[in-house]
Amino acid sequence: MPAGRLSVVVTRRLPEPVETRMKELFDVELRDPDRPMSRDELAEAMRRADVLVPTITDSIDAGLLAQAGDRLKLIANYGAGVDHIDVATARQRGILVSNTPGVVTEDTADMTMALILGVTRRIPAGLAMMQSGEWPGWSPMALLGGRIGGKRLGILGMGRIGQAVAKRARAFGMQIHYHNRRRLRPEVEAELEATWWESLDQMIARMDVISINCPHTPSTYHLMNARRLKLLKPSAVVVNTSRGEVIDENALTRMLRAGEIAGAGLDVYERGAEINPRLRELPNVVLLPHMGSATIEGRIEMGEKVIINIKTFADGHRPPDQVVPAML
Repeated sequence: MPAGRLSVVVTRRLPEPVETRMKELFDVELRDPDRPMSRDELAEAMRRADVLVPTITDSIDAGLLAQAGDRLKLIANYGAGVDHIDVATARQRGILVSNTPGVVTEDTADMTMALILGVTRRIPAGLAMMQSGEWPGWSPMALLGGRIGGKRLGILGMGRIGQAVAKRARAFGMQIHYHNRRRLRPEVEAELEATWWESLDQMIARMDVISINCPHTPSTYHLMNARRLKLLKPSAVVVNTSRGEVIDENALTRMLRAGEIAGAGLDVYERGAEINPRLRELPNVVLLPHMGSATIEGRIEMGEKVIINIKTFADGHRPPDQVVPAML
């Protein structure tokens, strides 16, 4: 191995241009076949690597970090969310953590609008009818959905993605409302024509569509719990493209089944790939397989950010996207 080349272990397959560039720069182990590493495989990888490149499918907790040798110095996460990594314990052990913020903003906002339209305009029901060959022809009362122009959109979490959703929704004629830990600057609020609510409870009781765009942290776990979901109007729709843990999925499923909420569009789930089977059966729900950021352009940009973080670290500098516990 040439002097100075870092040993890098990547836990999942990445776009070909990203893998090729990594091979040029580092002593890299690529993942083949593309399946999540077991806990034992992750522990072994952390013992032999200078840098680990994990994804959201890798849970790196205090127990795993305790098994890491002295060699591991950087966890360069492929993705913006780091709730699957115990950042505080990593820091205590002298391991830096970086992520890839900002890359998925536009793609995720696009998918949020797709889900809003998918649920309100009953697109999956129409698609299923066409694919089954059971369409009897046009009818004035068939597959009636709702118009989104003029409706109130309540955005929970007004960071990069929340603001990108607001811009798109304004173009569709929706009225923008939001709840955030911090109120936006007046000029940003004015540009988005957004109304701030200090009280989440008061906001969601008045909205036609709720868009979840906040990260998963201890303070946002089940932020949309059974009590809050009961505040929604029966005609309201809930869309989530952030983290499944923000919604009490069992409570949401019960209310959707009972007709107490009109519909939901979900790209993320509380237990990852283990989706409540009762949720799958509901006709008023659009379920997607965590594909909000799934564009080839976005995936390559994420890889480029990972490479810059590793290269900057290798050059003896602080990775530009380093994550510290105070940020979470």
